[in-house]
Amino acid sequence: MTTPAVTLPDYAVHHPVGAANGTTVVLLHGAFGAKEYWREQLRAFVHAGYRVVSWDAPGYGLSALPVPLTIDHCARALALLLAKEGGARNVVMGHSMGGMIAQQAWRHARPHIHGYVLSATSASFGSPDGDWQKEFVRARVAPLDAGRSIPDYAPEMLRAMMAPGAHGPAVDLVVGTVSQMREETFRAAVAAIVGFEGRDLLPTLDIPVLCIAGELDTTAPAAVMQKMAAKIAGAEFASVAGLGHFGWAEDPQSFNTAVLDFLARRFPAN
Repeated sequence: MTTPAVTLPDYAVHHPVGAANGTTVVLLHGAFGAKEYWREQLRAFVHAGYRVVSWDAPGYGLSALPVPLTIDHCARALALLLAKEGGARNVVMGHSMGGMIAQQAWRHARPHIHGYVLSATSASFGSPDGDWQKEFVRARVAPLDAGRSIPDYAPEMLRAMMAPGAHGPAVDLVVGTVSQMREETFRAAVAAIVGFEGRDLLPTLDIPVLCIAGELDTTAPAAVMQKMAAKIAGAEFASVAGLGHFGWAEDPQSFNTAVLDFLARRFPAN
């Protein structure tokens, strides 16, 4: 199979409203998303003085879909982005699949990564032949195989991954954003997650790392993320009470407060 060429994805750069502290935060959305759904994080991080770069991963938004789509391909695209748009200090914040891409980028862009915020993610999907893994894939693509459209199917899938009763403008934004995904990207992303293995990277991460999870998340459980943090020297772990897989949308204020506390302590203003 021909390896697709790696090109820069579509991205946006957001400049701070006040004096910058020399740190750029790079936002990587999950398998179900796009750069548009980070609105509350963009507002909070830019207001706090951080330069922010948000992207559409390969295959998302206006970015072309590579065939095959893999976590490593996305990580190499991220390396290009960091080389072009990175600042003096770069903190890569990846949610779910974005967290996998962030970790894999350590293999390709280590000099350009100075910190991580890993949100609701994992260092490995596990064996593709495992019962849980098979069910993960089946549950997400079966409705499409049955003829349902993403706009019809995505809302119930996403809300099942959130805490009961999650609501608000940020939740609506996630649902609306994911409902616009192309079906081929949706299917390719689910397949890409299955192939990720990055457990060997954890002991090599010698930069500040925050692993943040929703207390009620069943997709990337807090207990799993806590074990992940324990394998990274000096990593911090935060569990945000009452939240599910999309904690940053379910309660933006609580999520942003936890992340900004980490950034302020580890990447303080000049």
